[in-house]
Amino acid sequence: MPQNAGIYVHIPFCASKCSYCDFYSLAGQNDLMPKYQQALLHHIAEFAPRLSDYTIDSVYFGGGTPSYYGADRIIELFEEMKKRYNVLVNSEVTVEVNPDSVNLANLKKMRRDGINRISIGVQSANDEILKFIGRRHNYAQAEKAVEMAQKADFKNISVDLIYGLPTQTREDWSDTLTKIFALHPQHISCYGLKIEENTPLYLYKNAPEIPDDDMQADMYLYAVEQLEKYGYKQYEISNFALPGYESKHNMKYWTIDEYAGFGASAASNLGNTRYTYVKHVEDYIEAVLGGGKIVAEFEEIEDYEKASEYLMLGLRTTHGISEAEYRKIYNSNFDKIEELLESYRKAGWARFKSGRWSFTPSGFLISNRLISEVIDLHISQKFNYDSPWNKRDYYETLI
Repeated sequence: MPQNAGIYVHIPFCASKCSYCDFYSLAGQNDLMPKYQQALLHHIAEFAPRLSDYTIDSVYFGGGTPSYYGADRIIELFEEMKKRYNVLVNSEVTVEVNPDSVNLANLKKMRRDGINRISIGVQSANDEILKFIGRRHNYAQAEKAVEMAQKADFKNISVDLIYGLPTQTREDWSDTLTKIFALHPQHISCYGLKIEENTPLYLYKNAPEIPDDDMQADMYLYAVEQLEKYGYKQYEISNFALPGYESKHNMKYWTIDEYAGFGASAASNLGNTRYTYVKHVEDYIEAVLGGGKIVAEFEEIEDYEKASEYLMLGLRTTHGISEAEYRKIYNSNFDKIEELLESYRKAGWARFKSGRWSFTPSGFLISNRLISEVIDLHISQKFNYDSPWNKRDYYETLI
């Protein structure tokens, strides 16, 4: 029976860079778009035999700004996939768009081609804050983008928001959420601002304009409470959806399912291998069309490492982790990990339900620390798993 896999395509082009953005993206290099498109089409076709045993149930065009790259190019790439791969008719196909680079005609064009999910980068309903962080749109344009997507017959619309933005207050954040609820998107992502060293916003890292940790925590917990009130179920630290509208593609990352990436800096997870392509657009084009080196990083994943990722990623979701799943990946004792999780439960950071452990909203707030402690405990047990006595006991259970 064919396995399911996802496809991710990285579109690194933008009209301009936002002050907080640390993703690989390029502004003002539109002249590279035609060659990049040629490289993507060639790569998708060339890679087809590797996915011949898979059915594709999710496709995600991320960036950068795919809507700036153009609907015609996105459609051409998707058509190539449909021709080369076994793309399920009901697969989830997402395109990221920005309000300033999308219009009704292109949305309708993409919808007719089978693209059925749109992710809109709104970030805030406060125009002054949007301008401060380098966004090219105002809130009226964001509102119009959602309305156009609905008019184009998109039934699955996601909105990205950021809290902890410069000069943002609790009242600003509340106003943003209230206005977004009025638009009735099916999915809402709420990300806490992270100020990275190589971004323009880094100048403000310790400035009074930036909400402190306590304020960010308050904004996060307020969002969780309000989103639940309006019917959006939290299924990951930063992601909330109406029932049935969880992102199928992003869940592949959090449940360690398989996916293939295309484009500069794109990552793949197929079988027991992980690899990432060269980061720069020119290098990617040269590698694909000129026969150069395309893979920048490659590794084979052992069961022990898979178990580490299972713990780390599973605890980011409200579905959480279980002893049975952990031992299926990596046959090691779960007792110590369970003791640690029990201590989190007593502190109000974790919950145990139907045999599964997951974090509460308060636990998600400090999840980096908590997950690190769980992983450290997992690492400390590696010796026991590698010993011949452990393996002997494990094999005896199979006889």
